[in-house]
Amino acid sequence: MNKHLSIIGVPMDLGQLRRGVDMGPSAIRYAGIVEHLEHLKYTIEDLGDIRIPRPSQNNDNKLDNLRNLNEITESSHHLAVTVDEVVEKDSFPLVLGGDHSIAIGTLAGISKHYNNLGVIWYDAHADLNTGESSPSGNIHGMPLAVSLGIGHEKLTSILDYYPKIKPENIVIIGARSLDEGERVLIREKGIKVYTMHEVDRMGMTQVVEETIDYLKEKTDGVHLSLDLDGLDPNEAPGVGTPVMGGLSYRESHLAMEILFQSNIITSAEFIEVNPILDEKNKTANMTVGLIGSLFGESLK
Repeated sequence: MNKHLSIIGVPMDLGQLRRGVDMGPSAIRYAGIVEHLEHLKYTIEDLGDIRIPRPSQNNDNKLDNLRNLNEITESSHHLAVTVDEVVEKDSFPLVLGGDHSIAIGTLAGISKHYNNLGVIWYDAHADLNTGESSPSGNIHGMPLAVSLGIGHEKLTSILDYYPKIKPENIVIIGARSLDEGERVLIREKGIKVYTMHEVDRMGMTQVVEETIDYLKEKTDGVHLSLDLDGLDPNEAPGVGTPVMGGLSYRESHLAMEILFQSNIITSAEFIEVNPILDEKNKTANMTVGLIGSLFGESLK
């Protein structure tokens, strides 16, 4: 694992309706992420937070059934440029969110440096909606589709290239809430998905090992996008779109430990921490623990 890490906070809450997720980066920092990683002998550069523009009207403002399209486009561009600069100087980009719409900018900034970027999407949702298929118009349910080049041109063309990723280089883990349009897209594109059914039946070790085997030979880098609502809300209550029946904290630790041992992860983002909905910063503290495992922390 790259020993030089650059932390980028993205206090984005425009991709959905529930307030509070913009405080996620602050909550994760307050939980001690910098000190935790320094203890693991990483060199940390905290670049602070990306500036997020406020909507000119209210958060119900939609264009083409896309809530806050212009503001999210602007923020995604700023994030993409920042991430691009981090990768250019051979530092590991660690992005803290913020709602999952931030992945549009993260992947735009990373993917230009790879011929075949792999993506592990650790999430209760597939985030494969478009303005046409979305029941809500919330862009945090669209970043994976956008990164495939599917969706509004303002979003798909961040940094003037698309698509950012290929469907055969994606693995979704923990899915349990899929809209019909997303199911259709998964079948059409042949995207590999491990639902909670597969996780329960196979066990997390097999799921992650199969994921690594699936990606390692055909990708030249792998991005981890971990949404805290992938975990069960009984364990991670501080998320905006909780779905019961999720992954456990221990399973998630195990997944991060196996990914560290595989040495395939080249960038990561941890998102959807909402301290307003949390219990004594529990979810942010769990996030720090998971990041620690991804970067090699163990009991040995």
